[in-house]
Amino acid sequence: MAEVSTSETPQLLRAAKSTVSAQPLIEVCELTKEFSRPDVRPGRFIGTRSLFTRARKITRAVDRVSFQIDAGELVGFLGPNGAGKSTTIKMLTGILVPTSGIVTVAGRTPWRDRRGNARTIGAVFGQRSQLWYDLPLRNSFEIIRDLYAMRPEIYRRRLGEFSELLDLDDFIDTPVRSLSLGQRMRGDLVAAMLYAPPILYLDEPTVGLDVVAKGKIREFVAEINADQGTTIVLTTHDMDDVERLCRRVVIIDHGRLLYEGELETLKAQYVTHREVVVHCTDVDATTITSPHAEVISADTVKARLRFALTATAAPKVIHDLTSRYPITDLSVLEPDLEDVIRHLYTERSRST
Repeated sequence: MAEVSTSETPQLLRAAKSTVSAQPLIEVCELTKEFSRPDVRPGRFIGTRSLFTRARKITRAVDRVSFQIDAGELVGFLGPNGAGKSTTIKMLTGILVPTSGIVTVAGRTPWRDRRGNARTIGAVFGQRSQLWYDLPLRNSFEIIRDLYAMRPEIYRRRLGEFSELLDLDDFIDTPVRSLSLGQRMRGDLVAAMLYAPPILYLDEPTVGLDVVAKGKIREFVAEINADQGTTIVLTTHDMDDVERLCRRVVIIDHGRLLYEGELETLKAQYVTHREVVVHCTDVDATTITSPHAEVISADTVKARLRFALTATAAPKVIHDLTSRYPITDLSVLEPDLEDVIRHLYTERSRST
């Protein structure tokens, strides 16, 4: 971890923002990462033969991916297991060197200038902690304070703000080994943001957490993005995280880019149907029909109807139902993001 004075932090933020005045803060162009391993046929002494074989098997984890992220954005980086998300993040942080392609982060090439890159980024990986296992949480923060040469008054102010936002006071003096997963994750977020990096990478930050812990972390992420202008790249399988936090998403599968753009545009492009749920008290809901929609389920008090967006509009369906039935409650269901992305995966796999 590179040492950096907190007095430099405003300059780093200004430098990062001035860099993106002419170009994005994060720019990825034709990024490719291949992994090579011995290609050994199954059989006896496979371990020994793997030491001497010259045949290699190449796996392309990231395949010519390109995207851009501007300063202050909160972008969801999505894809199924094995899609290449974590490999891409590791190249952005400078942990891995790409096979080919170009990456610039705040004007730097991450793996060529690891010290400079470390000054401008924070990172939280859901299953790995940067905290000291046997020390109280507060001591981990103090070590980070010293590593980054933070001024005492800035450290106290930022720690106080984060402690209030994430409710750390009840366990800040507890050894990390005794913390729950949710408590440790909150500690990792504070450790990543204490020195105010302008860029934060979050890899599955809410995996395995309960509803309360997820809520705290989402609130924290939204707060630092809105109030401090921190640029955040969020990798997650939790679609609630994406819908509540992100306006824009980058989606990859099998190492290839499937979609980059606004979340609402993605929904509009891949949502073909919408549903209406109606409740009745003075009529049996199983008798409800509409020439503009298909009934997909019904009982005595509630009916659920589905209509194609290309054939009709929601107001037309609503007017038809409310004019013919004594409806006490009606709701139009917005598309589920998980279904939208599943539709995207299915469509792209058929085209390839």
